[in-house]
Amino acid sequence: MLPATAKWYDRRDSVFIEFCVADSKDVKVNFDKMKCGFSCVAGTDNVKLENQIDLFEAIDENESKHSRTDRSVLCYLRKAQPGKAWPRLTKEKAKVSWLSVDFNNWKDWEDDSDEEMGNFDQFSNMMRNMGGEDDLDNLDVDADGADDDESADSDDEKMPDLE
Repeated sequence: MLPATAKWYDRRDSVFIEFCVADSKDVKVNFDKMKCGFSCVAGTDNVKLENQIDLFEAIDENESKHSRTDRSVLCYLRKAQPGKAWPRLTKEKAKVSWLSVDFNNWKDWEDDSDEEMGNFDQFSNMMRNMGGEDDLDNLDVDADGADDDESADSDDEKMPDLE
């Protein structure tokens, strides 16, 4: 069996893994304290895919969940020790060819406050809304992460016009 291509990112209390598999069938995701297993049948060719991941740290397998769409399977792994950053997904330091970092969702959260989008309630809402881009308007996050009123520093001066 071949491994499925996947990307991952870290949050304060969880880790997300997205298995990039279009038209998946017979999806099976197994969560163990130190492992995550994924298998499915993919595409019109019915290719069998399987991934076994020895995780960097322990997870709470009872609080971990997954959701399938037509394009991927997103796994939410609840950390057993929230607040501890994972420098990598796997226990081994070796680079895994089918795994990459999801830089579109990566966030350096160690300097942030505890109120962060990675919590379980917001994940549940995200899973409910995973159908289309129309739901993106409902998010409470500003594009640059700043309030409009507070985006300018008080010591900023107006720049002269260009000639």
